[in-house]
Amino acid sequence: MASVLELKATVRPKGGKGAARASRRSGTVPGVIYGENKPPIMVQIDHAELRKRIYAGRFLTTLFHVDVDGTKHRVIPRDFQLDPVKDQPIHVDFLRVAEGALIRVKVAVHVLNAEQSPGVKRGGAVNIVTHTVLVMCPAESIPTSIDVDISDVDINHSKHLSDVKLPPNVRVIAQGDITLVTVVPPSGYAEELKAAADQAAAAAASAAAAAAAGTAPGAAAPAGGAAPAAGAAAAPAAGGAAKK
Repeated sequence: MASVLELKATVRPKGGKGAARASRRSGTVPGVIYGENKPPIMVQIDHAELRKRIYAGRFLTTLFHVDVDGTKHRVIPRDFQLDPVKDQPIHVDFLRVAEGALIRVKVAVHVLNAEQSPGVKRGGAVNIVTHTVLVMCPAESIPTSIDVDISDVDINHSKHLSDVKLPPNVRVIAQGDITLVTVVPPSGYAEELKAAADQAAAAAASAAAAAAAGTAPGAAAPAGGAAPAAGAAAAPAAGGAAKK
């Protein structure tokens, strides 16, 4: 069962952009808690604490008990915004989650055993094609990651979603058999393959030409004791009769 982390918040007295800016100036981050057919609660959270939680990783797949002025709300973060220049949190949204509720979450893809991959050993690079997979699962059983073992993946080969075994209570939401990870060739690999293929083809052509030349008509050396030329005059018979 996934652990539930603690987070403190206070109620924001007002909503709107002006109140949100005032919250940020005071060192807190404005946010909202909604869901379960209950009225939303406008909250503000300590900036340093929220930033630490976000940059610790897996923020959007972690359950929290948000203590709002003494009342705890069981939630999961649904979204957060960062300042485009400073990368500091400026807003956060939380969804209330009941015990045993099924939720949709995006789980990160994690590569295993890259150093054992024959493609990596030959100079290939690991390329994560799909960084997250959308799944449906109980809130208490959110996977830490989608683990992809590439210990048997060679250059120009891939691992797909069908190659990964998921926990029995985790269901992928209609994405098809997508490619998760591939091992791409190093720079110059295509040129090396072409050069090797051209060399092999040239060697095969040379061998074929040599074989053809060795079996051509008249190529064999004549046997010893060549026969006399055709039409040569026959030697006169010995002891021919004298003219009278």
